[in-house]
Amino acid sequence: MVYNVLKALHIAFVVCWYAGLFYLPRIFVNLAMVPADSGAERDRLLLMAGKLYRFMTPLGILAVIFGAWMWLGFGVQGAWIHAKLTLVLVLVLYHAYCGRLLTDFATGSNRRSHRWFRWFNELPVLILFAVVFLAVLKPF
Repeated sequence: MVYNVLKALHIAFVVCWYAGLFYLPRIFVNLAMVPADSGAERDRLLLMAGKLYRFMTPLGILAVIFGAWMWLGFGVQGAWIHAKLTLVLVLVLYHAYCGRLLTDFATGSNRRSHRWFRWFNELPVLILFAVVFLAVLKPF
């Protein structure tokens, strides 16, 4: 029973975290398209991105905590879990890098194009598919 509650909480927090991981880079696309002297529009997008980042960070932390609790507390085993954990680490680094990109926008030092951010936005999708297939199929 406890394991199923932890799994439900883990899934719920992952879904919420992913909503932010999908949306924040889309805001970056818009920020990269807005001229630096646009004033109110740029400020609004920066405010949205900052609030979203501060909201999604605890969700990601809780997703990782509940996942680790299941793994360490109930002994989830198999080589697939190591592959999944590697992808989770990549996702955590992606999240942290989003924070760095947000700082770059806030300080006016972003040098990346909106096209780069469109491609950057695809990485969490690929990780999501890989993690779901690993967790469901447990192929090795």
